[in-house]
Amino acid sequence: MAYVIPLWSPPALPVAGGAELFPVRRIFCVGRNYVEHQKEMGGDGREAPFFFTKSAHALVPGGGRVHYPPKTSNLHYETELVVALGRGGRRIPAAQANAHVFGYAVGFDMTRRDLQQWGKDHGRPWDFGKDFDESAPCSAIEPAARIGHPSRGAIWLTVNGKERQRADLADMIWSVPEQIAYLSEYYTLEAGDLIFSGTPAGVGPVQPGDELHAGIDAVGELRVTIVAPL
Repeated sequence: MAYVIPLWSPPALPVAGGAELFPVRRIFCVGRNYVEHQKEMGGDGREAPFFFTKSAHALVPGGGRVHYPPKTSNLHYETELVVALGRGGRRIPAAQANAHVFGYAVGFDMTRRDLQQWGKDHGRPWDFGKDFDESAPCSAIEPAARIGHPSRGAIWLTVNGKERQRADLADMIWSVPEQIAYLSEYYTLEAGDLIFSGTPAGVGPVQPGDELHAGIDAVGELRVTIVAPL
């Protein structure tokens, strides 16, 4: 089949320990999934999970340089465990969800917080605040076959060497299997889908020149430098 415009390369992430790539289909992100972060964003309990999406083309594989985006003066980091699905399905029971996971990575859900807040205040979508170029830096994927399925362990972030976020994966309100089960009630999940599983408390702004360094026990680390806008 011929295409009327050149076909682009599919977004993909490296797989740790080899030369293979993991092709990315969709990115789902869960909001307010750590108690302390929920509080700092105005929440008050274990509400039903909610999700938003990012384009797979927002990925910055392996991290590195990320340009400060346009139309914002309040760019925030959010450090997250990223779940890479190797099998799809619908109405997946939580008890069987881990069997659908290929592996895990460290990601940043970069957020134009002022645009997100404007959307909230005016009853509009969050897309301009969440889904933009280079808004999803992500480390190489560690296969679950090698590291298992981490449900506890430190998740942390430093900005210019100063710690800004630190929590434990066990602090998630909704576990990874619960997130997969919930999403699969609304979507037919597919191999290649990613889930950004929420950020701990301590989110905050960054400026060009700032260096972000994040890590999750047994999963990996991610480094990003914020550079001047294009």
